Amino acid sequence: MAHASSVDVVEAFWEQVWNAHDPEKADDFVVEDFVITNAGERIEGRENFKAWIKAFLDQVDDLRLEVIETFQNQDGSRVASRWRVHGRNNGVMGTEPDGRPISFTGTAVWAVREDGKLLHNWVERASWELYRRLTAPGAAEH
Repeated sequence: MAHASSVDVVEAFWEQVWNAHDPEKADDFVVEDFVITNAGERIEGRENFKAWIKAFLDQVDDLRLEVIETFQNQDGSRVASRWRVHGRNNGVMGTEPDGRPISFTGTAVWAVREDGKLLHNWVERASWELYRRLTAPGAAEH
């Protein structure tokens, strides 16, 4: 049987890593050979994952991840989470860092080991919609 509340593990990860802006805290949550699949791209290994988190945090100032809902399957081996990120544009997706407020939604599905450690994360986010808003004609005007 998986961890009693895999939802608690995932929501603690959101809070202690993303909302605390602390990629190093991922060590407490993910296995050494952790994999994240983000829009079809695989990032393998905990150290590469932490570098990916840091790079993303550098692109979104004042990032805040708001959990919309999180739930798990019966044995806790899978967790699904819907969320919204808020922050200010500091060059996200290669756009001009203009400090404008940004917001986008996403979903994440997690594989959770029996002891509560996170094994794999599959993420989809509304990147195209955000990119269109940031690059639309007149978009840089506040």
